[in-house]
Amino acid sequence: MPDGADRREARRFSMSLPMRVLPREAHSKEIHANTRDVSYRGLYFLSETKFEVGNQIDFVLTLPQKISQSGEVDIRCCGKVLRVEAGTNGTTGVAAKIERYEFLPVSATAA
Repeated sequence: MPDGADRREARRFSMSLPMRVLPREAHSKEIHANTRDVSYRGLYFLSETKFEVGNQIDFVLTLPQKISQSGEVDIRCCGKVLRVEAGTNGTTGVAAKIERYEFLPVSATAA
């Protein structure tokens, strides 16, 4: 493999999806962000909140109807922050590994 080659094990898809980072502590609040790219093993997202490498995060990705073809679908994920980068306009870029996920049931109010 030549130097500088992409070593990712999963194909990335460039897409901006809404996501919510869920609080892990009682005094914290939910953070809204958007993905830049996603694979089944991880994602990169932009946020106005600071994150630390190594921290565990819980988040929910929302797949729009045009992707799922059956209405919006929420996926709850548990992961780990792998990389943090300074972004533009005060944002932070965060690369996170997805360690596990589950599809959330469609709420009765969405029907």
